[in-house]
Amino acid sequence: MTNVTFEPGSLSADAVLTSAADAIVAVDTELRVVVWNPAAERMFGWRADELIGGPAPFVPEELVAEHHAVLERVRAGGPVSILTRRSCRDGRVIDVRADTSCLYDGQGRAAGWVNVFHASEDAGAVRSHMAERARLVRRLTDVVADINADLDLPAVLDRIAHSLTELTGADAGGFVLIEEDRLRLVSLTQLSDHLRGYTASLESSLFGELLRSGKTVLLATDDTRSLGDLIWADLEGLHTIALGVSNVQGRPYGALYALYSKGKVGHIELELLELLAAHAGVALGNAMAYQEMVRRRAHEHAVVDASADGIAVLDQAGRVRKWNRSAAELTGLSSAEVVGRMPPFPFPAGQGEPIKHRLDNGRWLEILIADIPETGERVVDFRDITQAKALEEEKDLFLATTGHELRTPITVVQGFANTLVQRWEKMDDAARRSAVATIAERSTMLAHLVENVLLGSHAGTGELDVDNVPFDVARLLRGSMSALHPFSGRHRLLLELPESLPEVLGDPVATDVIIGQLLENAFKYSPEGGPVTLRAAVEGDRVVITVEDEGIGVAPGDEERIFERFVQGEAGDRRRFGGIGLGLYIVRRLARAQSGEVTAHRREPRGTRMRFTLQCVRNPSPDIAIPPVVPPSGEAEESQLR
Repeated sequence: MTNVTFEPGSLSADAVLTSAADAIVAVDTELRVVVWNPAAERMFGWRADELIGGPAPFVPEELVAEHHAVLERVRAGGPVSILTRRSCRDGRVIDVRADTSCLYDGQGRAAGWVNVFHASEDAGAVRSHMAERARLVRRLTDVVADINADLDLPAVLDRIAHSLTELTGADAGGFVLIEEDRLRLVSLTQLSDHLRGYTASLESSLFGELLRSGKTVLLATDDTRSLGDLIWADLEGLHTIALGVSNVQGRPYGALYALYSKGKVGHIELELLELLAAHAGVALGNAMAYQEMVRRRAHEHAVVDASADGIAVLDQAGRVRKWNRSAAELTGLSSAEVVGRMPPFPFPAGQGEPIKHRLDNGRWLEILIADIPETGERVVDFRDITQAKALEEEKDLFLATTGHELRTPITVVQGFANTLVQRWEKMDDAARRSAVATIAERSTMLAHLVENVLLGSHAGTGELDVDNVPFDVARLLRGSMSALHPFSGRHRLLLELPESLPEVLGDPVATDVIIGQLLENAFKYSPEGGPVTLRAAVEGDRVVITVEDEGIGVAPGDEERIFERFVQGEAGDRRRFGGIGLGLYIVRRLARAQSGEVTAHRREPRGTRMRFTLQCVRNPSPDIAIPPVVPPSGEAEESQLR
């Protein structure tokens, strides 16, 4: 029997159908009856006008799966002839031989199937045959359900291989995967386990031949060819190999090999192999899709959990479904405390519209939101902007404070300058000298303020210019004492030095700036006066310089904060003491540029100790020249120094 081109309704076709002794039934691709000849009416009892355009009602329910499998096999591999059973209109079930071929239209396109039915003479054989087929079909259904119950790819492959021998009667078998131009044995049954993973060329294999043929099954025997494909020679007495292709998403993925060394293979075994291979492709596709989904979810979870931003996934009601590690750290609320509840912050009005929110713990968050239309979920991304918010506030305060600090000396300079211009002739020499002295004093203050701003800018960019050389730090400290002695009449400036100090490695100019700033702060933050002590000592390989006062002290917890830019000791200090909050920031940067350090410590019951360290010179070098210091007056030296 061969595939035919058949156009119902033509004169020759009608004559053949009417005169044919065998029942001829043709169905289209939707399984609707298009031909039902008189012999079919006589065999099954239905008239043509009752069935044309509708489904054929003669396939018993238990044989529907077999019927569809035959049609698919015919579509892919040519005509098929089987012993089967069909129902009649009067309720009887008769034994028949069914020959099935593809039906083609006038353009050579597949349009359906043609079935030719012959009454079977050996009813007993047919019934026995059909009973066995029904058993195998039921078993195939169970096997397919078992395979599809697992989504782990290696487990699915093993289940497929183990089911092969039971369904097809094969003595051994295996499943091979296509890997570019190679085949790899990934699952096996009744073969040595060391063969797992063995590879061979796809081009020269039976699988390659099957793919080139365009069919779905292939049968090879030792009478017609060598059976050395892959490693099947491991099965002693191998005489037949049957293989069926498994497609995943419409493309060849692998093949099932059924190996026979004792038993024989027939039409039923080939059909079952073909069906199992097809179902294996579906199961593998499901397992692969599941693995890919698991991989993507694992990747997404890893990305989300590794993110420094807090990320929350909300359901349609706005309740938290997912709460990553950073979200817990930023809010102080664990996943268990939040999941199923509303998040502890408001939402932006829409996507791309971030809002800022301050949590109860004082932390500032910037919150963004994105909708997922497919699921109705919302993703909330929030990050810690506490430092940025604080810096923004400090910059605003810095600009306001700097404007205030600059305005005071500029106003004085401008006022006295205008007075000199307008009233020069009316002022005596003493008044003129006083005005010029005030202008000079205020100009010095203005220059000092601008210098601090510039130095703070350089410190922030890491561009401080220091030249570290050995120098006599004791001599420099004595000079600082002399220079700052007249700073305030309300303070007693004390210097305590050991009999000898080693040279240190650093920048004398930078060190002089540090000492000057520390002493100036001690005076400023001791508004009631009192002693200010400058002390030096050797500790290990370091010279430690301390400046102590009995002023307002450092607020608890601010010992590090006061070294940040634009920060002063406590709220309101700028209004009370003036300044722009750059002094200690510059001091620390200058100290670290010399491999030193500056730290702040509270004194009890009041006051502050500033501690500055420099590295001792291990191999003393000649003294570095420092300009001579003019000693204070005898009276001042006696009362201020000891």
